[in-house]
Amino acid sequence: MSKKRKYPKSQLHGIIVSIFAGNPFKAYNNKQIASKLGIKDTAGKNLIYTVLNELMEQGVLREAKKGKFILHADKLETLANKKKYITGTVELKKTGKAYILSDEGGDDIFIASNNVHHALNNDHVKVLLFPIRKGHKPEGQIVEILERKKINYVGILELSKNFGFVVADSQNMPYDIFVPKSQIKKAKHGEKVLVKITDWPEHSNNPFGEIVEVLGKPGNNDVEMKSILADYDFPLSFPKNVEQEAEKISMEIAKEEVARRKDYRKVWTITIDPADAKDFDDALSLQSLGDGLWEVGVHIADVSYYVKPDTLLDTEAYKRATSIYLVDRVIPMLPEKLSNGVCSLRPDEDKLAFSAVFKINDKAEVLSHWFGKTVIRSNRRFAYEEVQKIIETEEGESVKNILKLNNLATIMRDVRFKNGAINFNTPEIRFKLDEKGKPIETYVKVSKEANHLVEEFMLLANKSVAAFIGKPQNNKKPKTFIYRVHDEPNPEKLNTFTQFLNRLGYKLEIQSHESLAKSFNRLFNDIKGKGEENMIETIAIRTMSKAYYSTDNIGHYGLSFPFYTHFTSPIRRYPDTMVHRLLEHYLEGKRSVNKEVYEEKCEHASDMEKRAAEAERASIKYKQVEFLLDKVGKTFDGLISGVSKWGIFVELVESKSEGLIRFNDMKDDYYYLDEDNYQIIGKRYGQKLRLGDPVRVLVKNVDMEKRQLDFELVEEG
Repeated sequence: MSKKRKYPKSQLHGIIVSIFAGNPFKAYNNKQIASKLGIKDTAGKNLIYTVLNELMEQGVLREAKKGKFILHADKLETLANKKKYITGTVELKKTGKAYILSDEGGDDIFIASNNVHHALNNDHVKVLLFPIRKGHKPEGQIVEILERKKINYVGILELSKNFGFVVADSQNMPYDIFVPKSQIKKAKHGEKVLVKITDWPEHSNNPFGEIVEVLGKPGNNDVEMKSILADYDFPLSFPKNVEQEAEKISMEIAKEEVARRKDYRKVWTITIDPADAKDFDDALSLQSLGDGLWEVGVHIADVSYYVKPDTLLDTEAYKRATSIYLVDRVIPMLPEKLSNGVCSLRPDEDKLAFSAVFKINDKAEVLSHWFGKTVIRSNRRFAYEEVQKIIETEEGESVKNILKLNNLATIMRDVRFKNGAINFNTPEIRFKLDEKGKPIETYVKVSKEANHLVEEFMLLANKSVAAFIGKPQNNKKPKTFIYRVHDEPNPEKLNTFTQFLNRLGYKLEIQSHESLAKSFNRLFNDIKGKGEENMIETIAIRTMSKAYYSTDNIGHYGLSFPFYTHFTSPIRRYPDTMVHRLLEHYLEGKRSVNKEVYEEKCEHASDMEKRAAEAERASIKYKQVEFLLDKVGKTFDGLISGVSKWGIFVELVESKSEGLIRFNDMKDDYYYLDEDNYQIIGKRYGQKLRLGDPVRVLVKNVDMEKRQLDFELVEEG
């Protein structure tokens, strides 16, 4: 057992001052200082709090926020290190200025455009901090680029006689890329191209590059979607040798392999997926065991049987890490032969699966489980809409089994929310497209019982597999495994969010996990359909930590599960494939794998997941703007979704497209911003327009290049 660290109070003063002097722009609370000093007991933490307050009274520290202290500006010269460097990530603006998100946390560091030193957005850099000025945020100068994160950019080529410039699409790229004549290849003026930065001479204002690929004419749907993929560094196709390796895989299953597995081909089994899906990752089976007992099988495509480690297929799948779902297409993680063919659990075909099978009673209590390799044969491929109709009408094919699965799932869902799960329900925008990919209709995808049915059994399989490895019997040390983790929210962010809600008339109980989860769920219910819904949900999600992959299990806060992983989608997520391999490895009684190796794989998977989500959002944003391209001059109902110093943001009820009404275009009065109350007020007539208010707007301008919409307020009457 580790000994508690103890320091005399006089010594504590000096140690704490040295911590603040070493990090003069970072704020700490008593718990953070205690953690740095290895003090874990309450008395020690209380003593630290007393010392912090004494140092504040002495003028050594100041209170940055309630309970958080920072070195006082007057003490920087005498106490802080003369030359202080930090490392962090660049957030570059279109104007050329930047902010650094420090690796140590704390306030962002402002970098003027003349101190950016050729760094680009998301680069990892070393920064020299300037002495802090009263009334100013921390400032600095980038002195070294530690890692260039992005060298390929999508943009429009502007040609001159002997050279060209590529004007990047990205709003975070303020520099046009110079392309010498020899590197223009066959690209034409005005075309969308992919350009690679090859050099950036010290005294040049612009980076130099070469054109890697000509994407085509701007505005064409295929060109724009490919541009989004290329801009996020996703490949537009599979390498030939990877496709060839996939083609060699046989659709036939060897008899010896079937003999090694549990045979579920005669057990009633179905898949439930979106109507247009082709990659069927998961299937559900059900059979009655009598006496109110049921066997539910969660059968997952056995990708790891076909995709072996260190093959070309595996290397490419790891690199991609995920499938990407744009508005009009899927960019699969695996070649089509596997994703839609060999691995896909298609009906009336024998398929190999990795299964989690549960013995469950009528109260949806799990009495036992089994994990192992199986062979299955799906009886029917259902679309969500078909299952929903069966649930609502209690009529249709396999009605008895479907209603039983739904009954068990409903009980499990209720228990999950009672145990503190949070019901984040961000609306998913969908489009109906014409043959050229132009959106002709938009709608919001609604999750119903059929979706919840599948979701609950996937959650059950994921948490059970994680607990099986992460919580071994007889108090043995858990073996290395991949978890899907979600940390509790940052207390400062939560406090800020609570104050924001209070001003809007909503409350959040933050005393405990249970009360917070309940009040979050109540809040999401209360704001449904209101103008502030989108903004509150967006800020709520930002307040929460992001879920990610890790070999260190901290549980999943949002789901309220102590153990959780991703086991159920190996066709479209590489971590699930790794989880399958590890589970099989440990079921065979083999030793624990190397933790560091798998942690690196987890970090890569988390990064790629984030990048895929950004690409997906970019494609939705493009289509939302494109939807209004032929609707300039038309009017729509909207809700005020944000207020700013430039004007008010309005989200259209129908398409969820968001645009700006600029103060300059509001001719009926001179409006000013009341930031504290999220409203604008007319100076002459006193009209108030507040976050959430319904308004009627006219589409004034659609800028496809910048993906921006301008609206005008329409007076009622």
